[in-house]
Amino acid sequence: MDWQRLRTCVAPDGSFAFFVHRPRYRVGNLREADAVGPLGEDAEGRVIDNRSNFPEGDVEEPGAGPVIEIPNPFPFRGATYILKFSADRIAQDPRTIALPEARPVSFSGALEKALPESSAETLLERLPPPLKLALAVTSTDCRDLIRLARGCCRFVDDPATGRPTGLRFSKSGAPEITDRPLFEALANNPHLPDDYKEVMVLRPGAQGGSEIVGEWSEAGADAVSHVFEYLRRNSYIPWGHYAANMAHDAVRYRVSDLTAGDIAGMRHLYYQRTYLRLAEALGVAPSGRRKRLSPDALEALRRRVRSRFAADASSGSHFSATLWGWNFGFDCAPSGYRLHASHQQIHQQYAMIPRIPAGSGQSPGGPLFACGDLVADCCRRYREATGQRFFDTYLLAIRRNRRVDGRAEGPQSLVVFEDEACLLFVPKAQTSQWELQLMTAAPLGNVLETDARTRHSLDRAILVAVKVLEKMGAKMITTVEFSKRFDDPGKDQRLLYAFLPRLPESPGGFSEAQLRWINGHYPEDFAAACRAHLDPVLREIGAETSQPAP
Repeated sequence: MDWQRLRTCVAPDGSFAFFVHRPRYRVGNLREADAVGPLGEDAEGRVIDNRSNFPEGDVEEPGAGPVIEIPNPFPFRGATYILKFSADRIAQDPRTIALPEARPVSFSGALEKALPESSAETLLERLPPPLKLALAVTSTDCRDLIRLARGCCRFVDDPATGRPTGLRFSKSGAPEITDRPLFEALANNPHLPDDYKEVMVLRPGAQGGSEIVGEWSEAGADAVSHVFEYLRRNSYIPWGHYAANMAHDAVRYRVSDLTAGDIAGMRHLYYQRTYLRLAEALGVAPSGRRKRLSPDALEALRRRVRSRFAADASSGSHFSATLWGWNFGFDCAPSGYRLHASHQQIHQQYAMIPRIPAGSGQSPGGPLFACGDLVADCCRRYREATGQRFFDTYLLAIRRNRRVDGRAEGPQSLVVFEDEACLLFVPKAQTSQWELQLMTAAPLGNVLETDARTRHSLDRAILVAVKVLEKMGAKMITTVEFSKRFDDPGKDQRLLYAFLPRLPESPGGFSEAQLRWINGHYPEDFAAACRAHLDPVLREIGAETSQPAP
């Protein structure tokens, strides 16, 4: 098989292959009539019309702006198209890759000079629902948010202070909420006072009856870390999934508030649940309950499960893969369209995926979908076509990278951060305009193969990635894990994470639905923009400062 037919940019010689289009073309003019008319006037009063939109003959394009097409390293993720005119402009100063800070918004403040306080409150209550929703998402004034909150649900208040101590429930047992979209938008606004956040969504049970089946609590130098593990029974994953949520007494609405202890806690619960479910199925689970595993006990359990799989990969558990993801950030348009996750309070979700279906159906049986299987397919086909391991070659191409525009000057590296166990980098073909990826330095394909040192390294790099992206202005980030099946003994596939920020002017459309990702900067310049924030981030989380080569 010719490797080019794989549609990957990772060439067997350890370089990146891509295309540069310099389009020239003629367009036959089939228009029958003109609709020439005025558009307006210039500063001197001369009429500006649309005459240029109606050419007399055919249209000749002698040289349109070059477009660079980069096949994704993983063919199932499509291709990225870089607009050279935009990327060349940004290359002059990569630090311009950033989103502006949101400006303060206060409806009450805008009215208080013209209207008495009671009139401002009345006017806010009479706003049309779309305007209330817009204000709930964007206001930075707690007065606006409290008034809106008291208009969309009923609270139990402390008689002495007037502050909320809970929600009022109807006879049916449901909280008395009159406007659910407004309620959720308010609960996700960081500027809503914490006592309102707590009774509306953060207190255990406020969002329903999901059982808490795990917990992490630890006092750190900067803050107390407290994480609950919720079981989601009626899940889109038939065997249930778990949510590691920051608890009501450890409020985190921004990545900048997230500590190393927080990320360690959420990830510990993920590792613990994964190893325990496998151990139970394999008959090697520790005795006793109602106790969190210590880091040493967690590592010992992983080794027992790993040894059992090494002895007989087909025995025991029908679970053969993990699912892990993180939707950080919330937004909602005034029209009611939700733009990202259901709840901004920092949480991560995870589950197990079986090898074969359990139960009846029309399928004759076989592996159930796991996104890591798509990576496994790429690795298998790459080895068949080239005789080489895909990730070894991919890593070599990252190390040898040269700028897409071919210039010798300017940033060359795709690496943002690395240590001896993992590598955080900008993919040559970004599917999100600000995508980052993280992979293990060694050929380790899933969390069952990662020892304590590697897990700590991954946890820290995940925190580095989201903090760097937030410092650049990202407000909504989806993170996905691509992992290998537990019963796959091969060494081709490595554990991979993709960080996918959602940007204001990139909502997704038909191009993205076709896996054609449009970008306006070179990946090397984005890596440089990320590295500019690296040292402050490492100081924040108490990690050793380490700058990769530019």
